[in-house]
Amino acid sequence: MHRRRRTALLLSAAIVAAPLLTACGSDTHPGAAAVVGGQKITVSQLQDRVNEVRAAQRAAAGDQANYARAVSGSGNLTRQTLHSMVLDQVLHRAAQDAHVAVTPRDVQQLRAGVEQQLGGAKALETTWLREYGIPPQRVDDNLRLQVEAQKLAAKLGTDTNQPAFWKALSTASQELGVDLNPRYGTWDARKVGRVDATTPWVKDVTAASQQPA
Repeated sequence: MHRRRRTALLLSAAIVAAPLLTACGSDTHPGAAAVVGGQKITVSQLQDRVNEVRAAQRAAAGDQANYARAVSGSGNLTRQTLHSMVLDQVLHRAAQDAHVAVTPRDVQQLRAGVEQQLGGAKALETTWLREYGIPPQRVDDNLRLQVEAQKLAAKLGTDTNQPAFWKALSTASQELGVDLNPRYGTWDARKVGRVDATTPWVKDVTAASQQPA
């Protein structure tokens, strides 16, 4: 269980806390939060995913005070979510390059095992939301990524903590040519992660934007 949860965190949580930024000026790809393999992740798609998490947090909180604490504990959610959306595609490309495939049965088996260890479907959904910022409707998608990562590591003769695994993701990242909107930082293909941009024309609006509605 520890390995599965650690992998979920690895593939689903952002790696560095950072303020939410707004940018003035023109974007290379208007309307895009990121471009991965020539395909846009739009700002609207990113915001929809963030809203899914906030809605799930609100539903789970029970009252405004608990919801405020949940928001405070995930104040960099927009960047975390974009990081995850990009990393998901990078992982999938690396798995394709290695001819790794995941079946629905693979996902069902992993879910059944995790549910058994955590105490049921509700416990799984609660844990994934609280610890990894994954709403209930995205749990199966995340579990598919866990299987994909584990199969890729096995195909490479390593595990997800070892350099060989991350080298495969780095290669896939370079192949895809990940390009982030500057307001969300930049993508480091070598480290396989988002990093903050140091641009003088961005404004920190974290305090204003992260208040619970």
